[in-house]
Amino acid sequence: MNSPDTSGAQPRVSLIMPVRNEADFIGRCLDAVVGQEYPAGLLEIIIADGMSDDGTREIIGRYQQRHSNIFLVDNPERIAATALNRAIRRSSGEIIIRVDGHCEIAPDYVRKCVAHLQKNGVDGVGGPITTVGQTPVAQAIAAAMSSKFGVGDSGFRVLKDETRFVDTIAFPAYTRDLIERAGLYDEELVRNQDDEYNYRLRSSGARLLLAADVRSTYYSRSSLRSLWRQYFQYGFWKVRVMQKLPGQMQLRQFVPPLFVGTLLAGVAMMPFSFLGMIVFGIPFGLYLAANLIASIMTGAGLGWRVAGLLPIVFAILHMSYGAGFLTGLFRFVNRWGDRVGRVPERRELQASLETK
Repeated sequence: MNSPDTSGAQPRVSLIMPVRNEADFIGRCLDAVVGQEYPAGLLEIIIADGMSDDGTREIIGRYQQRHSNIFLVDNPERIAATALNRAIRRSSGEIIIRVDGHCEIAPDYVRKCVAHLQKNGVDGVGGPITTVGQTPVAQAIAAAMSSKFGVGDSGFRVLKDETRFVDTIAFPAYTRDLIERAGLYDEELVRNQDDEYNYRLRSSGARLLLAADVRSTYYSRSSLRSLWRQYFQYGFWKVRVMQKLPGQMQLRQFVPPLFVGTLLAGVAMMPFSFLGMIVFGIPFGLYLAANLIASIMTGAGLGWRVAGLLPIVFAILHMSYGAGFLTGLFRFVNRWGDRVGRVPERRELQASLETK
């Protein structure tokens, strides 16, 4: 395949969408996709569905009846990495853009991504996301996920009006040439496949741009239980990413497991030594104070119902990620030598070499 045309002609674009049970959001997501300010004849929309059973497939079917450029691909493995790989294999565009079923992209999203790829000499581009919620709980989750205290210095979550090169991007647009150089997604990673993939891209020499004018809206989880599960999995699978690519780890990613591990050590020591009270009490007290200050600052103007939930939401973000990371260290204790994972072509290549 060719690189995007830099002569001014518009390239063909494939929008790939990994989805599963997104009946509540898929309609508004598809409205945003089919409403792009880009020639429909140059757009194909490939939805890889993880065998949804909540009505998502029926909604997609109704859109297919009205738009001949929407295609549905089955994803029986039901995880994002295999969905992305199946959609990429089915795609034909010179530029490939990922869009999740839980988000809405701006009407000019495709046009601006294409412009950045053609004019700025970059290989991948994405933009800051605006996280929103539809209930008080979801609004508190959205506010926490947009704050540095909640998620650290993750650029696409906390930066709003700044364009710069970054280590990872959300809902990215890549040139096909770049994907063909780096290979497909690692199908072992239930979560964090973007972290691993973007590091692999940058290792191949790619430059990833966070562009302030590329805008999207992400709908946050609506319950504290689902938030705990989401961030537990982020921490759990981060261990495998670390084992494969230790150079992509950031200091902020070690803070939650270190904090949770310290608290657990303090609790374990309490029955035997007063030192346990100190090991547990000092970090817990400092965290509680920092949490309350961050909640007051983040919750200003959000109303008492939302602001009052922030201390709980912040604690869930940090505790679940830390607990997931520590669990992953035990679960993957024997995987430190495996840096291949399940990247399809690389796994096949390794297997062929092992048989020779």
